[in-house]
Amino acid sequence: MSMRIKLTLSYDGTSFCGWQKQKNGVSVQGTIEEAIFALTGERVSVIGSGRTDAGVHAKGQVAHFDTSANIPPEKFYKALNTVLPAAVKAMSSEKVSDKFNANRTAKRKTYEYSLYISDVEQPLKERYSVRVYGNLSIEKMRSAAKILEGEHDFKAFSATGSSVKTTVRTIYGISVDKSGEDIKISVCGNGFLYNMVRIIAGAIVKAGKGEITERDILKALNTGDRTLLGETLSAKGLCLLKVEY
Repeated sequence: MSMRIKLTLSYDGTSFCGWQKQKNGVSVQGTIEEAIFALTGERVSVIGSGRTDAGVHAKGQVAHFDTSANIPPEKFYKALNTVLPAAVKAMSSEKVSDKFNANRTAKRKTYEYSLYISDVEQPLKERYSVRVYGNLSIEKMRSAAKILEGEHDFKAFSATGSSVKTTVRTIYGISVDKSGEDIKISVCGNGFLYNMVRIIAGAIVKAGKGEITERDILKALNTGDRTLLGETLSAKGLCLLKVEY
């Protein structure tokens, strides 16, 4: 008899072409589906909470799939980890209702963007963090972050050419935390546009450097003008922390 299993996953996105299966690259989704096939002999479709881009990491990605395998659902993740590569592992597994859908029933997601302040690249930080240099005001970064909270049209905060029905999203909270030379920007929202968190992080950094103002950010929200916000920061600094249902 078939049952639906919810997986919580962690992965280092460095060598993956992103979550979604593609013809010309190794994806997280494809890797998990192949591991389930190796374990159970079943060809299943693994549905994730969303598509992380190439190079983006995850601590708490959520996915579901249907299986008839005779493996206790709460132990499935341990069995799966024996065939998964080092770069992606299942943190937990549980049986869920057939109505559960990792993508459609997600209520909020939290992403974290990692930066560090340094005059030189630090090899032990470069894999998961982006270097910034120069004078950076945490107060200005927090003020910029505050503007973006709430429901807005985030057209200016998405990659050009992405096709979605609406660019309106709700940001429940953005925090900017500094510890020594490390900075973490956490963004919690009901959903995100393509590259949205990386553009938000870039705008907050620019504001911290005094290169753009709060007025520029407000204007970008009101006009949808992407050019007001500066660069899209590198994928390597981004991590999907958790998905809530």
